[in-house]
Amino acid sequence: MQTMYNAQTDLVYIHMDDTHQSVLNRQLSDDVVVDIGEDDQIVGIEILGASKHLDLSNLLPIEYISAV
Repeated sequence: MQTMYNAQTDLVYIHMDDTHQSVLNRQLSDDVVVDIGEDDQIVGIEILGASKHLDLSNLLPIEYISAV
């Protein structure tokens, strides 16, 4: 499992499966999207506006993505 945070977009992505596969996005709320892969397994979770929902310091270790 890998957790990434993009400070520019305030988005956290929790990547749960490294397998290359097609995914279906399911929006659970305005700020949470779940990626569903093969066999209806959760591949990843995207949290928009992450800093309003999470204490980012509790997600350590986290990979920060900088703007290009």
